[in-house]
Amino acid sequence: MHIILASGSPRRRELLGMLGVAFSVRPSQADETIALGTPPQEAVVTLAQRKAEAVWAQLDEAERRDAVVVAADTVVAIDGDILGKPRDAHQALTMLKRLRGRTHLVYTGVCVRTAFAEEVAFAETQVRMRPRDDAWLRRYVATGEPMDKAGAYAIQGYGSLLVESIAGDYYNVVGLPLGLLDEVFNRLGLQLTSLEPSV
Repeated sequence: MHIILASGSPRRRELLGMLGVAFSVRPSQADETIALGTPPQEAVVTLAQRKAEAVWAQLDEAERRDAVVVAADTVVAIDGDILGKPRDAHQALTMLKRLRGRTHLVYTGVCVRTAFAEEVAFAETQVRMRPRDDAWLRRYVATGEPMDKAGAYAIQGYGSLLVESIAGDYYNVVGLPLGLLDEVFNRLGLQLTSLEPSV
C-alpha cells in the first residue's frame, strides 16, 4: 500500500505523519470553485473527491495498483455561509469580526481512492470564539497566519487565543479528522496504522 496525500497543506502532512505511516505528497491542482448556495457538508465532500480524482488521474497504471490517494477539504460555516481562505488582509479581518463571540461550524470532507473503490465522508465540529476587539484582530491578521486558513484562523497557532471552546474533533478544525480517516480506511478493508508496539 502506497499512501499519497493529495494536499500541499503542512498541517495535513504533520497530522498524517503523527500516525507514523509512510506516505508521499502530491498536491492537487483541482478546481476548488463551488456553486453558490452549496451546503458546506456537500461542498467539502465534493472538493475532497475532486482533489483525489485529480491526483489519481496523474498516476500511471503501475502506480495505481497499490496507491491509496487521501484528499481533504476544510471550510468554516456560519449563518449558512461558507468562509474559505481569505483573499487579503481586509477579507480576513471581516471574517474574524463575523466569527467573534459566536459559534460556527467547521467541516472537513475526506476522500480515499484506491484501484478498487472510493469512499467519502465528512466531519463536523462546533467552535465558539472569544469576543476579541478590533485592535486584537488587526494584530492577529498582521501576523499573516490567517491568510491560507479557512475562516481566517489557525486553531493550532496564534488563532488558539481566539477559541473559547470546541465540541467535536479538534483535528477536524486543523484540517484532517484522523479518527474519521481511519474509519474510511476500514470501510475499504485497509488499515491506516498497524498500532504495533515498538521493540
